[in-house]
Amino acid sequence: MIKRLLLLSFLFLFYVSFGQNFSLKGVVKDEANTPIAFSNIVLLLDNEIIDGTTSNESGVFSFESLKTNTYKIKISYLGFQTFEKEIELIGNIDLGTLLLRENAEALEGVTVVAKRPTVKRLVDRLVFNVENSTLSNNNVLDVLKHTPGVLVHDGSITVKNSAPTVYINDRRVHLSADEVLQLLESTPAENIKSIEVITNPPAKYEAEGGAVLNIVTSKNIVAGYHGSVFGSYKQGFEFPKYSIGTSHFFKTKKLSTYINYNISPRKDYREKDEFVNFIENNTNTSSWETDYNRDRESRYNSINANIDYDFDEKNSIGLTTNMLIAPRRNSQTDVKSSTKVFGANKVLDSTFNTFNESVLESFNMAFTLDYVHKFSREGEQLLVSLHHTNYDYSNFQNVDTDYLFPNNSLIRENRFQTFSSQVIKLNTSQLDYELPINESTSFEAGIKTSHIDSESVLTQYNFEEEERIEDIDNSDNFFYDEENYAAYVSLAKDWEKLSLKVGVRTEYTETTGTSVSENEKSENNYFKIFPSVHVSKTVNDKHELYFNYNKRIYRPRYNQLNPFKFFLNDNSYITGDPRLVPQVDDVFTLGYTLNDTYTFELYYRYENDPAIEIAFQDNEENILKYVNTNINRSISYGFDFMTYTAIAKGWNLYALTSLFYYDNKYVSLESGNQINNTDKWSVYAQIANYFTFLKDNSLTADVSLQYISPLADGPSIVSDRFGLDISLRKTFLKNKASLSIGVTDIFNTQNFNQSTKYLNQDILMQSRMENRQFTVAFNYKFGNTKLKSNKKSIDLNERDRLERSDL
Repeated sequence: MIKRLLLLSFLFLFYVSFGQNFSLKGVVKDEANTPIAFSNIVLLLDNEIIDGTTSNESGVFSFESLKTNTYKIKISYLGFQTFEKEIELIGNIDLGTLLLRENAEALEGVTVVAKRPTVKRLVDRLVFNVENSTLSNNNVLDVLKHTPGVLVHDGSITVKNSAPTVYINDRRVHLSADEVLQLLESTPAENIKSIEVITNPPAKYEAEGGAVLNIVTSKNIVAGYHGSVFGSYKQGFEFPKYSIGTSHFFKTKKLSTYINYNISPRKDYREKDEFVNFIENNTNTSSWETDYNRDRESRYNSINANIDYDFDEKNSIGLTTNMLIAPRRNSQTDVKSSTKVFGANKVLDSTFNTFNESVLESFNMAFTLDYVHKFSREGEQLLVSLHHTNYDYSNFQNVDTDYLFPNNSLIRENRFQTFSSQVIKLNTSQLDYELPINESTSFEAGIKTSHIDSESVLTQYNFEEEERIEDIDNSDNFFYDEENYAAYVSLAKDWEKLSLKVGVRTEYTETTGTSVSENEKSENNYFKIFPSVHVSKTVNDKHELYFNYNKRIYRPRYNQLNPFKFFLNDNSYITGDPRLVPQVDDVFTLGYTLNDTYTFELYYRYENDPAIEIAFQDNEENILKYVNTNINRSISYGFDFMTYTAIAKGWNLYALTSLFYYDNKYVSLESGNQINNTDKWSVYAQIANYFTFLKDNSLTADVSLQYISPLADGPSIVSDRFGLDISLRKTFLKNKASLSIGVTDIFNTQNFNQSTKYLNQDILMQSRMENRQFTVAFNYKFGNTKLKSNKKSIDLNERDRLERSDL
């Protein structure tokens, strides 16, 4: 009986062993313990391939439904030695971490085929890897247009409905919004390694601003020379836009130098229709309809250069400069407007035509000196940085207005001129210390001081019988000084399935604003604490949870503080307020990721005292005022879904949908200071398709769609927008040259309306811009193209506050 049971048991185990299906899994990493995504993995039986797969974003791979047998696994990836191992499979096996070693052999004559961009989530950020991808032949602004969670539209960059702060290699780019766009559009993406989207920045980053976009460049590899020339042509329905530039990089054993020069002459056209109903006692007393046509000519010259010198393996010094110059000769804006004035009975009362001609000149010079000392412990280092910026902006405008009867006969003429200027000097010093305590724990700390000295001048001249007379009531000098002292500490810890990063930043600020003509001084001193928490939990290979919280601050832009009334015409002006207080935000994010591919995210943001520009109509004087003011608060929350995945061979898809609610509470300055609010649920969707053709993958196509439903913006509602972009790119000469063609906003559906209607305010604006453009771009690289640039950027927290109003 016992022998029979033993025989049955043996037969059962034999049947199970040969009849049951098993799994085989593992993780592919390099010698730096970095996951290798999309490595090729094949399973062989008797030297014949029976199955194959690729590793995912985290380097994880798996085979299912395998029979008991002896297999050989083979893993390969470009630039690494092939890994082979025999495996006797008699049950489910987890191979753990499999290391690929770099292949030290030269790759001369080998064409590196571009791969698709990839996405990886870390505990405090989303990393969009673009190095050697189909996007690396674009400029940096084009790469941002494809970066998950980033919206580039209408001359602005936003992340979760707020403007992000742009960094390059963890060094902040502190230019105005227009200048940042010019810089990114003129910078080729060939040396970009990745874009990091940090929606809730940790304590290391400045407390100023919302989300952070950190652009990471590739590191130097070999000595030699590498250069490139690049250019683009864009044709709108009115004017062409050009950009041409060159970059050069030279490296010896200890010295690295980089210089990039770009010139971008262009003309832009914008047409705007404005409808204003002036109201008294709930009755329209007058209606104005205005047609604006603006031609703007500009030619930005950008120079970015840096030189690095390594004294030895532990000490190095670097000098970086960013210059953006707009000469007066090529910087002119012409605005022609015609306003029809109707009475309460909708009968034409009069017309006034205005011609506003302005010229500007700006010089933005920034210099940073960095010193880095590396200690004996791997990863421990001390960084010291000194910075100076000199910003010089001037603008001269001449405004002529003719007032006409309904039969077009002249009533009267009026003319005024305005000269405005702003000179800002920024000086900062910063010290950062980084310490890896062990393989799973790291510590960071730092201090920073900054001083801002700003002088603004506005002089207005009126004309009486052709004689120019200074308008004393609307001429002023405004001085603004700011001192800021900051310190931070941060600690990061990784366990097997849990990652935690916590930090705190403290800042003390003293500000003084002085108006000479009004003999008025405004002071504001404050101390703020900015905590941050980032937690991620890996449940298993398929499920990951994360939570982020941080507090942020938005200080007013320098032009928002100027109390001047800058008249655009006789009946409208822009003005600031030196008493503006900083905006402070609390941001919470809860997310879930499935299979490293699908991400679901909930967020909540409370904005206290946002400073924005609001259009108010003065119903008594019939004047339109664009006032920079603090509104009470804004609340937004929403649900996001994102995926970045392969659909088929040669076709990859990125998709983002966001459902969000925005509620703005503000004081109606022209309606008896009543408290009012504007709120709305909105939807944003973006889908980008990347296609690869030909055997060598040298032909690519990008098809991108964007849609945003009507949304709340301060007291206004902005209409929906839709856009479709298509581009083709072909590389030649072993990836040394590329040519791109495409069309943006094919159906010309990115234009929008903006309606402000509450209490006694009733304004409708319709905007039409050159969104639909035909584009052609080229890039040619020469020299040792295996070189990676040491391109860096300025680190300065206050430079992005050098922002001008878009007149």
